[in-house]
Amino acid sequence: MAGQPIVHIEIPAKDLAAGAKFYADAFGWELRHEASVDYWMFQATGGPGGGFIGLGDASDPAATKPGDVLIYIASDDIDADLAKVESLGGKKVVGKTEIPQTGWFGVFTDPTGNRVALYKEMHPPGAAS
Repeated sequence: MAGQPIVHIEIPAKDLAAGAKFYADAFGWELRHEASVDYWMFQATGGPGGGFIGLGDASDPAATKPGDVLIYIASDDIDADLAKVESLGGKKVVGKTEIPQTGWFGVFTDPTGNRVALYKEMHPPGAAS
C-alpha cells in the first residue's frame, strides 16, 4: 500500500436525512441509517464511504459549520500518528477516542489549519476475532 488511505468522509448537514437524500439522489450513493445514534452513512462506488454530521452551535468557534468536510485517514496507531503530525507542525485537536463497537478516532489540524481525522477500525476485515 502506498501510504495510508482515506477511509471515511463526513459532510456537514443542517438536516441529516435531507442531506443524505440529496447526495443519494444526485450521485446514486447507497445510504444506511444508524438509528441508535441518528447517523446517516453513504457508500460511493469505487471510493471511500462516509456520513453526515450535524451542524454545531454557531456561537462555538470549534463547532462544525457548512464547508467543514472532514476526511478520515486509516491509522494503525492513532497516538503515534498524532505525535508525528505534531512533530511536523500540526496540532492535536482530539486525542484517541473510542467509538463504541466500531473503532477509534483522533482529530488534528495541519499547519494550515485544516481539520483532518484518523481512524482505526476495531474489527478490521480478515482479523482474528
